[in-house]
Amino acid sequence: MTFATTHTVSLHGAVGHLIDVQTDVSPGQVGVTMVGRADTTINEARDRVRMAIVNSQLAWPATRRITILLSPADLLKRGTHFDLAIAISVLAAAGVVPSTEIVATAFVGELTLDGNLRSVTGVLPMVLAAAERGIGAVFVPEPQAAEAQMVPDMSVVGVRSLAQVVAVLRGERPPEAAPVAPTSGARLLAWRGQERRDELDLADLVGIADARFAVEVAAAGGHHLLLSGPKGCGKTSLVERIPGILPDLTPEEALELSAIQSLAGTLDPVAGFPTRPPFSAPHHDASKASLIGGGAGVVRPGEVSKAHTGVLFLDEFPLFRADVIEALRQPLENGDVTIARRDESVTLPARGMVVLAANPCPCGDFSTDVGRSPCTCRPVQLREYRTKVTGPVADRVDIVRHLRQLRRSDGDKDLVRPESSADVRRRVEAARQRQAERYAAESWRLNGHAPGPVLRERWPLSRAGQAMVDEQLYAGRLSRRGATRVHRLAWTVADLRGRDEPALDEVDTALRLRTGDPLLLSMLERAG
Repeated sequence: MTFATTHTVSLHGAVGHLIDVQTDVSPGQVGVTMVGRADTTINEARDRVRMAIVNSQLAWPATRRITILLSPADLLKRGTHFDLAIAISVLAAAGVVPSTEIVATAFVGELTLDGNLRSVTGVLPMVLAAAERGIGAVFVPEPQAAEAQMVPDMSVVGVRSLAQVVAVLRGERPPEAAPVAPTSGARLLAWRGQERRDELDLADLVGIADARFAVEVAAAGGHHLLLSGPKGCGKTSLVERIPGILPDLTPEEALELSAIQSLAGTLDPVAGFPTRPPFSAPHHDASKASLIGGGAGVVRPGEVSKAHTGVLFLDEFPLFRADVIEALRQPLENGDVTIARRDESVTLPARGMVVLAANPCPCGDFSTDVGRSPCTCRPVQLREYRTKVTGPVADRVDIVRHLRQLRRSDGDKDLVRPESSADVRRRVEAARQRQAERYAAESWRLNGHAPGPVLRERWPLSRAGQAMVDEQLYAGRLSRRGATRVHRLAWTVADLRGRDEPALDEVDTALRLRTGDPLLLSMLERAG
């Protein structure tokens, strides 16, 4: 047979496209022609594949014209993981491998010149895409077999070399080969950050009932949160305890997060699917590409995508670069991030809670209390600093809370038996269950992700509640976007209280959470 087709997958962000690797071996001018919008790494595969076949003691059709098509031809393709599929396609066309054994089978892996395989990133989303398009078996580098086996009903063959692949397809005993080295991110260092956060408890924090309630609402509905206050008032300590009140990931969320980790090269398949929401806290010197995603060549997920279904914490938010702050508009609004280039546009999921923390001024000592403001910042510094926590980005944040230092006058009113993270987590889980039932037929899971027009049409506020929101809107205290966020918050507060729909009290609470009204603490005290 002089013609054969194998399959592999081309990734564009987290979306995989099944690629047919078609090879024709026929008489003509000797050479190898590669067509189908292949990038440099794939064009170089001609030499890698030829030497890998020769050094594996297999027959290379050296006296024939070889034409390789990557179909669909109009789709840009990049990545060294095409090597194995190209090699098997050439061998099948040359009659070395039976073509009947490569039907509905995909091949993923980079070849070295001696015919061994190297691991590649993105195996999980590749196998997911292949399964969705009817592929029933996949060959992958041995260290990534466990990752590919995360996909249900997929037959996975982990191999070390091209010779082993050929032997399996021929029904022969695979020869010995050197172990495949994992990708750089697959061998993870032991990191105790998650363990340390698991040991933190909300019961450790006293005197900030207002902020604790705001964090509970944010966690229950997946809302974005802005915390401001002088240094040492507990902003960072509070945020570090958010993962402890979030419920475990659902199977769908775990699969989505695993696909992103696979793209980033940080998935540990030995540990299986993640069960806990991720927590990411990049330094304020982080670049735009590291936070949003991008990089040279293949687009890699940024921290905002790595925190999908979890928490992205941006401490000292005003110290981030202006371009990074502005780039947060899309993930805050839409829950995804699109990276557009000349030849492609890649969209990555980013539906995590974004929590911003900021001091009131660069030195962190500013206070409105008489005699309690040793701030040394100049007025121009204050203006420049505060402009970064206002405007379009701040308008996309659902909840705003201003913390203050504990005062002697506070007495013991909030110092007696603060609730533990376990107590709060039970309420958050119950609230999320109510949302899951309400949005069972929708594409979103949480109130914080619900589209405004759909909420207003199918889950509207009461006439009195809507009038309360409209009053704030017409008074200029709320934008149109802010009014939608109040609507979402009202439903989350109602879910936390076990009510079927928001009443005036829930709408009032939502308005206070949105505008940062300090009277919320007094309201909680009256309720207690």
